[in-house]
Amino acid sequence: MTDDNQEQAEADRPPQETVSFTFDRMTVARFRETFPNARWSDRLQAWTVPGKTARKRIDRWLATEADRRKPYEEERGRDAFEFEPILSPYLQVFDGGFRIRTPYSRTVVDELRQVPFARWNGEDKVWEIPFASYDDLQHRWETIEEAAKRSEPEERRKRAEARRGTEEEAKAKRRTTERKKRRLPVSSDDLPPLGRPVATAAYGIVVITDVSGEIVDPEEVAEHHPAATEEHVWAGWRPATLDELVHTWPARSGPGEYERLRGWWNPTLDELRESRRAAKSRERRKSESAGTARRDDDAL
Repeated sequence: MTDDNQEQAEADRPPQETVSFTFDRMTVARFRETFPNARWSDRLQAWTVPGKTARKRIDRWLATEADRRKPYEEERGRDAFEFEPILSPYLQVFDGGFRIRTPYSRTVVDELRQVPFARWNGEDKVWEIPFASYDDLQHRWETIEEAAKRSEPEERRKRAEARRGTEEEAKAKRRTTERKKRRLPVSSDDLPPLGRPVATAAYGIVVITDVSGEIVDPEEVAEHHPAATEEHVWAGWRPATLDELVHTWPARSGPGEYERLRGWWNPTLDELRESRRAAKSRERRKSESAGTARRDDDAL
């Protein structure tokens, strides 16, 4: 398979799930045998597995591997916890290991993804870690707990109060106001395609909906769009859907100076993967909200 065909095949796959585990040759060999389409992500420091049933298949494989590690590594993890326990309101012990529940934090998620055999329990909304991975969890716990504390509603409120009346708050409000306008300066000599996901410096991957032809005033928007010139015009945009992102052909290389100056470029595979994860989360939240609304209507 050529590089182009391989990139297209990856782009066409549904959103993937991640899994990490302690490296050893035999474990990797068993993993690759079970998941031949899995790929290693340097950015996530984890394996990515494509497919709508990826999470269930990963969980089954993790359970099988956990059985292989018992009883020695599990006993060692239990002993390590008893000797030097993690005492935190974010961690609970259960029969299979540890459950971790924190306010949402990207740092927490990134750290836990790198703990061997960590899995997200979507039903209970907790991360589950086996006893055998205690050493790895303990190594990352300080970073996890600090990020969790910073994400507590009260801490967020304190930081918001501290920013009140400051230039930082004013700048954030101006940025939010500009984003709500759903507009993007693009070069009038090289307009982006309509209805297809493109990458941008200001808003990530978006879909251009129209080009108004209105000329941009560079001085007026310099704070938010420093690369805009009098040769730019305004284009309207909307967020890309998960389906659009899944079926977008990735660029083979990142944007050059010209692409950044014109205001848009074809997204790379890494950019698409990041946007797919965000889109998947948005659609999941919408689905959960719709389900809650239906239950409320049924109760009435």
